[in-house]
Amino acid sequence: MAEIKNTDSSDLVLDRLNLIGQSSLYQQLLESVQQIASTNITVLITGESGSGKDVIARAIHELSPRKDNLLFTVNCGAIPEGILESELFGHEKGSFTGASDMRKGYFELSDKGTLFLDEIGEMPLGTQVKLLRVLEDKTFMRVGGSHPIKVDVRVLAATNRNLEIAVQQGEFRKDLFFRLNAIKIDIPPLRKRVEDIRPLAVHFAREVCRENDIKFRGFSEDAFLFLESHNWPGNIRELKNLVERIIILEKGQRIQKSMLEVHIQQQIPTDKNLPMIVNKTAEQAERELIYRSLLDIRWLVEDLRNIILGRPSVPVNDHHTRMPFEKEIENKVNPVHESQPLTLKEIEKIEIEKALEKYRGNKRRVARVLGIGERTLYRKIKEYGLEDH
Repeated sequence: MAEIKNTDSSDLVLDRLNLIGQSSLYQQLLESVQQIASTNITVLITGESGSGKDVIARAIHELSPRKDNLLFTVNCGAIPEGILESELFGHEKGSFTGASDMRKGYFELSDKGTLFLDEIGEMPLGTQVKLLRVLEDKTFMRVGGSHPIKVDVRVLAATNRNLEIAVQQGEFRKDLFFRLNAIKIDIPPLRKRVEDIRPLAVHFAREVCRENDIKFRGFSEDAFLFLESHNWPGNIRELKNLVERIIILEKGQRIQKSMLEVHIQQQIPTDKNLPMIVNKTAEQAERELIYRSLLDIRWLVEDLRNIILGRPSVPVNDHHTRMPFEKEIENKVNPVHESQPLTLKEIEKIEIEKALEKYRGNKRRVARVLGIGERTLYRKIKEYGLEDH
């Protein structure tokens, strides 16, 4: 744990933000954070989903001379392409339909402070051009504006994507990548810093016990060993969710390995884009995520049908354990009596086409329902010739 050994302000900040870790990898990370925090340089924070990139960004801000000013966070992957530019740079009155007033964007609102651009890898190429200009000369124009606006903003960016590959695929500008990559902080996944699992688990347990007035009776040694043996594809977020779940449901009991085994099987990831545990290509992993989302939708429909007809529903945690994942998909989509089962790519095309028809071509909603990114959806639409939907 990042312990307070003296009254140094940086140690106090790290402790308050619960930057917990005993491992040498994490201690090196915290040292890097403290070294770069006092500068104004742009920082790229990389790491898997759930590894705590937002916490590191906040630590950099609060250890910097800008700590008394605002830190704004913008999730570039959650804002539609047509809106993101206006959100970042603002717009003038009448610049587009619905722009009834002038509006300041996050760059203006962050003046003298810090702007954290999360999921920077999902930013559209057109917006990347304007971002590069701001990084280089600190000026921009609002949407529909004609006068440059100068700001003093420190930009922190984060991604769980490999931006070098994104550059090669033409999905990210090379010049912007080099501008962001000048200073990079890579957060190691939890599986590579096993020494940090125990203090993190205890911290999360004490936190949820304090918030819910539950007596904390600790973890058994075999429970700790079990936690340390888990792969943690969802990293710190997954560990926190598991600990909160088990403390609430096993209220007042000492946590044992047997309890963890049950709860870890039932835990549903909060992010469908978590990295895959197995060794697969990016295309295979992406396709499996799509299939998993399609299967979840089919099970939900089946459960609703069973409820209406008065039939028993299958427990959620049984859905994905009865047979290998891809075989289960094919069996559910293609009845056994069919002579020629569909291929997985055909299933994918059919389900995407159905979703496009159901939501009348609203691609943002379709992507959200299928549990994939909008960029992935657009690529699949082009691949399957569904542009007319």
